[in-house]
Amino acid sequence: MRTIRDYQFIADEDRGAVAAIGNFDGVHLGHQAALNLVQEIAKESGSYVGTLTFEPHPREYFAPTSTAFRLMSADAKANRLEKLGVERLYQLNFNAALSALSAREFARDVIHNALGLTHVIVGADFCFGKDRAGAASDLIQFGKEFGFKVTIAELLKDNDQVFSSTAIRNALSDGKPEDAARMLGHLHRIEGPVIQGDQRGRELGYPTANLSINGLHPPKYGVYAVTVDILDGPSQGRYFGAASIGERPTFGVYKPNLEVFLFDFHADIYGANISVALVNYQRPELKFDTLDALIVQMNKDCMVAKETLNNLYS
Repeated sequence: MRTIRDYQFIADEDRGAVAAIGNFDGVHLGHQAALNLVQEIAKESGSYVGTLTFEPHPREYFAPTSTAFRLMSADAKANRLEKLGVERLYQLNFNAALSALSAREFARDVIHNALGLTHVIVGADFCFGKDRAGAASDLIQFGKEFGFKVTIAELLKDNDQVFSSTAIRNALSDGKPEDAARMLGHLHRIEGPVIQGDQRGRELGYPTANLSINGLHPPKYGVYAVTVDILDGPSQGRYFGAASIGERPTFGVYKPNLEVFLFDFHADIYGANISVALVNYQRPELKFDTLDALIVQMNKDCMVAKETLNNLYS
């Protein structure tokens, strides 16, 4: 997959794709349905499979101090899109110039003149251009004017619930990773490099791998049964574990992070990239009066997580 970030400087070989347009946060089943359409059309026309998205997310650009909301980092999203067959990722720099384009200017200058997209696929709720003034119906008219085709993908629903990034965030906030997985088509994952922690887990007999969740929508604080994929290094593979997401109130840290204990695992994975999949929410985050009480609870947490995971995957 090739990634294109500046639409004003683009090679001829990167023009002419069939592309879905959107933010693709989470790459949920609704997004995947749109990508399936892209693949079908691209195969028929002999074009590249593309997606057109923006970085930073427009919501981050306009409200940089707002509460973190992203379901996945830009790198995790790119990795997911590549696995789904995307060949050209137009991950355009969202800045003052791009945000100032009217809907018509975006269709003319970006979609047609710069990227030369032959066919674009958008959801029925798609909005674009300055102040989100353009709607999907406007894009159809611009397509006729400038010479590219437009397909409107129906919004995917289940029991009248539209599959959306917002609905997935709500499920995670409610401690319902199973509901999030139903809309995503896979377990919700938090990915990144293992960072240096305070090493308190090691002192308690539970050495943990720590991940930053800065910039990501935080799932409900508490303990989860998880699977963990170590993506590089000598310990590559999938493991079972128990993860805690929260602010570690027992130690007075109050800085959100994720720390995961891998069962029957003893290797050093500092710096390795890992992917933690939330399988089941077990309990809320608690503050313990003593370390002994914390250790007793950690023993219980790991027993419950092992039982859950063995029942699901054995």
